[in-house]
Amino acid sequence: MQFQQLQYFVAVAETRHFTRAAELVHVAQPSLSQQIRALERELGVDLFQRARGNITLTDAGEALLPTARRILADADTARHEVQELAQLRRGRVRLGATPSLCTGLLPDVLRAFHDRYPGIQLLIEEGGSHDLVRELARGALDLALVVLPLPAPAPALTTVELLREELVVVSSPNAPRPGHGRRSVRIADLEGERLVMFRHGYDLRELTVAACRAEGFEPDFAVEGGEMDAVLGFVRAGLGVAVVPSMVAMRAGSDLRVTPLARPGLRRTIALAHRSDVAPPRAARELQRMLVERDT
Repeated sequence: MQFQQLQYFVAVAETRHFTRAAELVHVAQPSLSQQIRALERELGVDLFQRARGNITLTDAGEALLPTARRILADADTARHEVQELAQLRRGRVRLGATPSLCTGLLPDVLRAFHDRYPGIQLLIEEGGSHDLVRELARGALDLALVVLPLPAPAPALTTVELLREELVVVSSPNAPRPGHGRRSVRIADLEGERLVMFRHGYDLRELTVAACRAEGFEPDFAVEGGEMDAVLGFVRAGLGVAVVPSMVAMRAGSDLRVTPLARPGLRRTIALAHRSDVAPPRAARELQRMLVERDT
């Protein structure tokens, strides 16, 4: 039994006329009649009673008609759903990102993506680059925003550099200005400052601690172990200062003082990663394009 044969059968059943049915399905009438005969031979029954000017369904034809209509309707539904996916009307994107990027880079891009493709579900997973690389490798994410260099060699991943972002020092306006009041702060000036520090596994933690050690001192933590929102809240409360990405500082509000780092400063490289052996879904590729072209 072929799908096309069911189409022809339903057309004849609805028009009760072979010639009009052939016109309805855009096929020559002899071809349609031949396919109906082939379907009847396969089923071993007549589906129509044929009399000049009078085509009626047999009992077998009456039994087949609702099932044939349901099969055709299901196929039409499947075709429509696939077309919607192809046209970015439905679907999902599983995106991983570090918490600082969720705060800084992503909101504007995700808003633009949602405005353009409101039917696409966005699933966001926050984590450090190490965790996100692992989730990519096991297929739990389509894309991930990570900090380069990656925490471990990942030959199965493709990365595209998106931006290089400066880091800044944030402090409470009610606390003394870090760096003895200068307009910019050297890493060496952080010696003696109480730092509000991120949890272990946070890219910013490793970067800041490494920079302090390169200047010959161990950083002094006032409090440690927080995520981005917690760190900013502790700084606002005057517990200490923190080194954060400039995009985060720009969005943090006027209740935080932002002091740039003196040259050469600190910066980090942000990249978009996906598995090399599996092409991301079309919706994910469109989000990738918008992230890469966000400033153009």
